[in-house]
Amino acid sequence: MAGRRLPSRLAALGGVLLLTQLFPAFAETSVEQPQAERFDCRQLAEWAAPESPVEWFERSLWAGHCHVYQARAVRIGIDGVRTLALSRDIQDGVEREVARFLDGPPVFFERRGHIGRMSWSSDAAEGPASPAGIARHIDRYYRLSMGSDERMANRSAVRLDIEPIDGMRFGHRLWLDEQTALPLKRELIDDRGRVVETFQLTELQAPTLYQNGVVLDAGLMPPQQPWQAGWLPNGFLDQSVDTHTDRHDPQVGHRIYSDGLSTLSMFVEPIEEGRERLIPGLHRLGISLAVVRHVAIEGRPMQVVVMGELPPRVLAQVAESLVWQEQAASD
Repeated sequence: MAGRRLPSRLAALGGVLLLTQLFPAFAETSVEQPQAERFDCRQLAEWAAPESPVEWFERSLWAGHCHVYQARAVRIGIDGVRTLALSRDIQDGVEREVARFLDGPPVFFERRGHIGRMSWSSDAAEGPASPAGIARHIDRYYRLSMGSDERMANRSAVRLDIEPIDGMRFGHRLWLDEQTALPLKRELIDDRGRVVETFQLTELQAPTLYQNGVVLDAGLMPPQQPWQAGWLPNGFLDQSVDTHTDRHDPQVGHRIYSDGLSTLSMFVEPIEEGRERLIPGLHRLGISLAVVRHVAIEGRPMQVVVMGELPPRVLAQVAESLVWQEQAASD
Protein backbone atom coordinates (compact mmCIF):
# COMPACT_ATOMS: atom_id res chain seq x y z
CA MET A 1 0.00 0.00 0.00
CA ALA A 2 1.30 3.44 -0.84
CA GLY A 3 2.41 5.33 2.23
CA ARG A 4 1.96 8.83 0.88
CA ARG A 5 -0.85 10.79 2.50
CA LEU A 6 -3.73 12.21 0.51
CA PRO A 7 -3.56 15.97 -0.16
CA SER A 8 -5.55 18.19 2.17
CA ARG A 9 -8.37 18.86 -0.29
CA LEU A 10 -9.13 15.12 -0.44
CA ALA A 11 -8.25 14.36 3.17
CA ALA A 12 -11.02 16.79 4.13
CA LEU A 13 -13.43 14.21 2.75
CA GLY A 14 -12.69 12.18 5.87
CA GLY A 15 -14.96 14.59 7.71
CA VAL A 16 -17.80 13.98 5.26
CA LEU A 17 -17.33 10.23 5.57
CA LEU A 18 -17.29 10.51 9.36
CA LEU A 19 -20.54 12.47 9.48
CA THR A 20 -22.28 10.00 7.17
CA GLN A 21 -21.33 7.26 9.65
CA LEU A 22 -22.57 9.20 12.68
CA PHE A 23 -25.77 10.71 11.33
CA PRO A 24 -28.54 9.61 8.92
CA ALA A 25 -28.22 10.33 5.22
CA PHE A 26 -29.48 13.72 4.17
CA ALA A 27 -28.95 16.25 1.41
CA GLU A 28 -26.30 18.73 2.47
CA THR A 29 -27.28 22.02 0.88
CA SER A 30 -27.41 25.74 1.49
CA VAL A 31 -30.38 26.26 -0.83
CA GLU A 32 -33.47 27.53 1.01
CA GLN A 33 -36.80 25.82 0.29
CA PRO A 34 -39.52 27.98 1.87
CA GLN A 35 -42.36 25.95 0.32
CA ALA A 36 -40.70 22.58 0.72
CA GLU A 37 -42.49 19.41 1.76
CA ARG A 38 -41.97 18.56 5.44
CA PHE A 39 -42.25 15.52 7.66
CA ASP A 40 -43.97 16.21 10.99
CA CYS A 41 -41.71 14.66 13.61
CA ARG A 42 -44.42 14.69 16.26
CA GLN A 43 -46.10 11.68 14.68
CA LEU A 44 -43.15 9.46 15.69
CA ALA A 45 -44.47 9.56 19.26
CA GLU A 46 -47.69 7.90 18.04
CA TRP A 47 -46.16 5.12 15.94
CA ALA A 48 -46.24 1.56 17.24
CA ALA A 49 -42.93 -0.05 18.17
CA PRO A 50 -41.09 -1.67 15.21
CA GLU A 51 -41.41 -5.42 14.86
CA SER A 52 -39.15 -6.48 11.97
CA PRO A 53 -35.45 -5.69 11.36
CA VAL A 54 -36.31 -3.49 8.37
CA GLU A 55 -38.84 -1.57 10.46
CA TRP A 56 -36.22 -0.99 13.16
CA PHE A 57 -33.73 0.26 10.57
CA GLU A 58 -36.26 2.63 9.02
CA ARG A 59 -37.30 3.90 12.45
CA SER A 60 -33.64 4.61 13.31
CA LEU A 61 -33.38 6.83 10.22
CA TRP A 62 -36.54 8.76 11.09
CA ALA A 63 -35.31 9.09 14.69
CA GLY A 64 -31.97 10.44 13.53
CA HIS A 65 -33.71 13.13 11.50
CA CYS A 66 -36.22 14.11 14.18
CA HIS A 67 -34.30 14.21 17.47
CA VAL A 68 -32.25 16.99 19.00
CA TYR A 69 -29.47 15.93 21.34
CA GLN A 70 -25.90 16.22 22.55
CA ALA A 71 -23.65 13.24 23.16
CA ARG A 72 -20.15 12.02 23.91
CA ALA A 73 -18.73 9.14 21.93
CA VAL A 74 -15.65 7.03 21.31
CA ARG A 75 -14.45 5.92 17.90
CA ILE A 76 -12.12 2.91 17.72
CA GLY A 77 -10.47 2.04 14.41
CA ILE A 78 -7.23 0.80 12.95
CA ASP A 79 -6.00 4.40 13.14
CA GLY A 80 -6.46 4.47 16.93
CA VAL A 81 -8.97 5.62 19.52
CA ARG A 82 -10.59 9.05 19.46
CA THR A 83 -13.23 10.66 21.65
CA LEU A 84 -15.81 13.04 20.24
CA ALA A 85 -18.48 15.51 21.23
CA LEU A 86 -21.57 15.37 19.03
CA SER A 87 -24.51 17.72 18.75
CA ARG A 88 -27.60 17.78 16.62
CA ASP A 89 -30.25 20.46 16.35
CA ILE A 90 -32.97 21.55 13.94
CA GLN A 91 -33.72 25.14 13.01
CA ASP A 92 -36.90 25.84 11.03
CA GLY A 93 -36.85 22.30 9.69
CA VAL A 94 -33.19 22.38 8.61
CA GLU A 95 -30.90 19.87 10.30
CA ARG A 96 -27.50 20.88 11.70
CA GLU A 97 -24.97 18.33 12.85
CA VAL A 98 -21.57 18.85 14.45
CA ALA A 99 -18.76 16.47 15.42
CA ARG A 100 -15.69 17.65 17.36
CA PHE A 101 -12.72 15.52 18.38
CA LEU A 102 -11.73 15.95 22.03
CA ASP A 103 -8.23 14.46 21.80
CA GLY A 104 -5.41 14.46 19.29
CA PRO A 105 -5.30 17.10 16.56
CA PRO A 106 -8.25 19.52 16.89
CA VAL A 107 -10.79 18.58 14.22
CA PHE A 108 -14.28 20.06 13.80
CA PHE A 109 -16.91 19.01 11.26
CA GLU A 110 -20.28 20.62 10.58
CA ARG A 111 -23.03 20.20 8.00
CA ARG A 112 -26.57 21.43 7.41
CA GLY A 113 -29.25 19.93 5.23
CA HIS A 114 -32.57 18.21 4.63
CA ILE A 115 -33.91 14.66 4.49
CA GLY A 116 -32.29 13.61 1.23
CA ARG A 117 -32.92 11.47 -1.79
CA MET A 118 -30.91 8.49 -2.94
CA SER A 119 -30.83 9.73 -6.53
CA TRP A 120 -31.27 12.80 -8.67
CA SER A 121 -34.74 14.20 -9.22
CA SER A 122 -34.86 12.71 -12.71
CA ASP A 123 -34.40 9.24 -11.18
CA ALA A 124 -36.56 9.74 -8.09
CA ALA A 125 -38.50 6.52 -8.70
CA GLU A 126 -35.29 4.52 -8.02
CA GLY A 127 -34.45 6.21 -4.75
CA PRO A 128 -37.29 8.26 -3.27
CA ALA A 129 -36.84 10.76 -0.50
CA SER A 130 -37.54 9.56 3.02
CA PRO A 131 -36.10 6.80 5.21
CA ALA A 132 -38.90 4.48 4.07
CA GLY A 133 -37.50 4.41 0.54
CA ILE A 134 -33.93 4.00 1.78
CA ALA A 135 -34.91 1.08 4.03
CA ARG A 136 -36.68 -0.69 1.16
CA HIS A 137 -33.63 -0.18 -1.04
CA ILE A 138 -31.21 -1.52 1.58
CA ASP A 139 -33.38 -4.60 2.16
CA ARG A 140 -32.59 -5.63 -1.45
CA TYR A 141 -28.82 -5.74 -0.93
CA TYR A 142 -28.39 -6.70 2.75
CA ARG A 143 -29.79 -9.35 5.09
CA LEU A 144 -31.18 -7.70 8.21
CA SER A 145 -31.71 -9.70 11.38
CA MET A 146 -32.21 -9.07 15.09
CA GLY A 147 -29.55 -9.91 17.66
CA SER A 148 -29.68 -10.05 21.44
CA ASP A 149 -30.66 -6.95 23.40
CA GLU A 150 -27.91 -5.21 25.35
CA ARG A 151 -27.26 -2.02 27.32
CA MET A 152 -25.38 0.94 25.85
CA ALA A 153 -24.76 4.42 27.30
CA ASN A 154 -26.93 3.40 30.26
CA ARG A 155 -29.88 2.75 27.92
CA SER A 156 -31.60 -0.44 26.75
CA ALA A 157 -30.59 -1.24 23.18
CA VAL A 158 -31.84 -3.48 20.37
CA ARG A 159 -29.15 -5.07 18.18
CA LEU A 160 -29.54 -5.10 14.42
CA ASP A 161 -27.21 -7.22 12.25
CA ILE A 162 -26.83 -6.07 8.62
CA GLU A 163 -25.00 -8.52 6.36
CA PRO A 164 -24.31 -7.83 2.65
CA ILE A 165 -25.84 -10.34 0.25
CA ASP A 166 -22.80 -10.10 -2.04
CA GLY A 167 -19.10 -9.46 -1.38
CA MET A 168 -19.20 -5.95 -2.80
CA ARG A 169 -19.71 -4.01 0.45
CA PHE A 170 -19.07 -4.17 4.18
CA GLY A 171 -21.46 -5.34 6.88
CA HIS A 172 -22.72 -3.47 9.93
CA ARG A 173 -23.99 -4.10 13.43
CA LEU A 174 -26.19 -1.46 15.03
CA TRP A 175 -27.37 -1.09 18.59
CA LEU A 176 -30.50 1.09 18.62
CA ASP A 177 -31.98 2.82 21.64
CA GLU A 178 -35.10 0.84 22.53
CA GLN A 179 -36.99 4.02 23.40
CA THR A 180 -36.06 6.37 20.54
CA ALA A 181 -34.39 4.04 17.95
CA LEU A 182 -31.37 6.36 17.85
CA PRO A 183 -28.11 4.48 17.07
CA LEU A 184 -26.05 4.02 20.23
CA LYS A 185 -23.31 1.86 18.76
CA ARG A 186 -22.17 0.91 15.27
CA GLU A 187 -19.62 -1.66 14.12
CA LEU A 188 -18.26 -1.77 10.59
CA ILE A 189 -17.34 -5.30 9.46
CA ASP A 190 -15.13 -5.86 6.42
CA ASP A 191 -15.42 -8.57 3.78
CA ARG A 192 -13.26 -10.89 5.93
CA GLY A 193 -15.60 -10.61 8.91
CA ARG A 194 -13.29 -8.35 10.92
CA VAL A 195 -14.56 -5.37 12.92
CA VAL A 196 -12.57 -2.47 11.42
CA GLU A 197 -14.32 0.33 13.27
CA THR A 198 -16.46 0.73 16.37
CA PHE A 199 -18.36 3.92 17.08
CA GLN A 200 -20.19 4.05 20.41
CA LEU A 201 -21.99 6.71 22.40
CA THR A 202 -20.75 6.80 25.98
CA GLU A 203 -23.21 9.47 27.10
CA LEU A 204 -26.47 10.57 25.49
CA GLN A 205 -28.14 13.58 27.06
CA ALA A 206 -31.91 13.19 27.07
CA PRO A 207 -32.86 13.43 23.37
CA THR A 208 -35.94 15.48 22.56
CA LEU A 209 -38.32 15.00 19.65
CA TYR A 210 -38.50 18.03 17.36
CA GLN A 211 -41.99 19.50 17.64
CA ASN A 212 -42.40 20.57 14.04
CA GLY A 213 -41.68 19.50 10.47
CA VAL A 214 -38.28 18.57 9.02
CA VAL A 215 -37.67 19.57 5.41
CA LEU A 216 -37.61 16.85 2.74
CA ASP A 217 -35.20 17.71 -0.06
CA ALA A 218 -36.84 18.72 -3.32
CA GLY A 219 -34.10 16.99 -5.30
CA LEU A 220 -31.40 18.35 -7.59
CA MET A 221 -30.62 17.94 -11.25
CA PRO A 222 -27.56 15.80 -12.10
CA PRO A 223 -24.23 17.64 -12.29
CA GLN A 224 -22.85 18.51 -15.70
CA GLN A 225 -19.74 16.37 -15.34
CA PRO A 226 -18.20 15.10 -18.58
CA TRP A 227 -17.56 11.70 -16.97
CA GLN A 228 -19.17 9.00 -14.87
CA ALA A 229 -18.47 5.59 -13.37
CA GLY A 230 -19.04 2.93 -16.01
CA TRP A 231 -19.46 0.19 -13.39
CA LEU A 232 -20.85 0.20 -9.87
CA PRO A 233 -21.88 -2.58 -7.46
CA ASN A 234 -25.58 -3.40 -7.68
CA GLY A 235 -27.70 -0.91 -5.78
CA PHE A 236 -25.28 2.02 -5.86
CA LEU A 237 -26.93 5.18 -7.16
CA ASP A 238 -25.55 8.56 -8.17
CA GLN A 239 -26.36 10.76 -5.17
CA SER A 240 -28.25 14.04 -5.23
CA VAL A 241 -25.50 15.93 -3.40
CA ASP A 242 -24.32 19.34 -4.54
CA THR A 243 -20.53 19.00 -4.86
CA HIS A 244 -20.08 22.40 -6.53
CA THR A 245 -19.48 24.48 -3.41
CA ASP A 246 -16.79 26.84 -2.14
CA ARG A 247 -15.20 23.92 -0.29
CA HIS A 248 -14.42 22.07 -3.54
CA ASP A 249 -11.57 22.85 -5.89
CA PRO A 250 -13.29 23.90 -9.16
CA GLN A 251 -10.84 21.78 -11.17
CA VAL A 252 -11.75 18.63 -9.24
CA GLY A 253 -14.84 16.84 -10.52
CA HIS A 254 -16.66 14.94 -7.77
CA ARG A 255 -19.48 12.39 -7.73
CA ILE A 256 -20.89 10.46 -4.77
CA TYR A 257 -22.49 7.01 -5.09
CA SER A 258 -24.34 5.08 -2.36
CA ASP A 259 -26.57 2.08 -1.77
CA GLY A 260 -28.11 3.86 1.23
CA LEU A 261 -25.65 2.41 3.73
CA SER A 262 -22.26 2.24 2.02
CA THR A 263 -20.86 5.26 0.18
CA LEU A 264 -18.02 5.95 -2.24
CA SER A 265 -16.69 9.17 -3.74
CA MET A 266 -15.08 9.55 -7.15
CA PHE A 267 -12.78 12.46 -8.02
CA VAL A 268 -11.36 13.34 -11.44
CA GLU A 269 -8.93 16.20 -12.02
CA PRO A 270 -6.30 17.22 -14.58
CA ILE A 271 -2.65 16.55 -13.79
CA GLU A 272 -0.90 19.87 -14.24
CA GLU A 273 2.53 21.29 -13.53
CA GLY A 274 2.74 22.55 -9.96
CA ARG A 275 -0.37 20.70 -8.73
CA GLU A 276 0.02 17.98 -6.13
CA ARG A 277 -0.47 14.49 -7.49
CA LEU A 278 -0.80 11.11 -5.79
CA ILE A 279 1.16 7.94 -6.36
CA PRO A 280 -1.04 5.45 -8.25
CA GLY A 281 -2.19 2.53 -6.13
CA LEU A 282 -3.96 1.98 -2.83
CA HIS A 283 -3.88 4.60 -0.06
CA ARG A 284 -5.44 4.60 3.41
CA LEU A 285 -7.31 7.46 5.09
CA GLY A 286 -8.27 6.21 8.53
CA ILE A 287 -10.57 3.26 7.96
CA SER A 288 -11.35 4.45 4.43
CA LEU A 289 -9.37 3.38 1.38
CA ALA A 290 -8.58 5.31 -1.78
CA VAL A 291 -7.55 3.90 -5.15
CA VAL A 292 -5.58 6.28 -7.40
CA ARG A 293 -5.14 5.96 -11.17
CA HIS A 294 -3.48 8.18 -13.77
CA VAL A 295 -5.12 8.01 -17.18
CA ALA A 296 -4.95 9.91 -20.46
CA ILE A 297 -8.16 11.38 -21.88
CA GLU A 298 -7.68 12.61 -25.45
CA GLY A 299 -3.99 12.99 -24.69
CA ARG A 300 -4.56 14.94 -21.47
CA PRO A 301 -3.26 13.34 -18.23
CA MET A 302 -5.93 12.97 -15.54
CA GLN A 303 -5.94 11.73 -11.96
CA VAL A 304 -8.77 9.47 -10.78
CA VAL A 305 -9.40 8.86 -7.07
CA VAL A 306 -12.11 6.52 -5.75
CA MET A 307 -12.55 6.57 -1.96
CA GLY A 308 -14.81 4.78 0.49
CA GLU A 309 -15.25 2.03 3.06
CA LEU A 310 -15.53 -0.81 0.57
CA PRO A 311 -13.32 -3.77 -0.44
CA PRO A 312 -10.22 -2.54 -2.32
CA ARG A 313 -11.07 -4.62 -5.40
CA VAL A 314 -14.43 -2.86 -5.64
CA LEU A 315 -12.85 0.61 -5.44
CA ALA A 316 -10.26 -0.43 -8.05
CA GLN A 317 -12.94 -1.71 -10.43
CA VAL A 318 -14.90 1.53 -10.11
CA ALA A 319 -11.73 3.55 -10.78
CA GLU A 320 -10.95 1.48 -13.87
CA SER A 321 -14.49 1.93 -15.21
CA LEU A 322 -14.26 5.71 -15.73
CA VAL A 323 -16.21 6.64 -18.85
CA TRP A 324 -15.95 10.01 -20.59
CA GLN A 325 -19.15 11.21 -22.25
CA GLU A 326 -17.50 11.28 -25.65
CA GLN A 327 -16.43 7.67 -25.17
CA ALA A 328 -19.88 6.60 -23.97
CA ALA A 329 -21.53 8.25 -26.98
CA SER A 330 -19.26 6.40 -29.41
CA ASP A 331 -19.77 2.94 -27.83
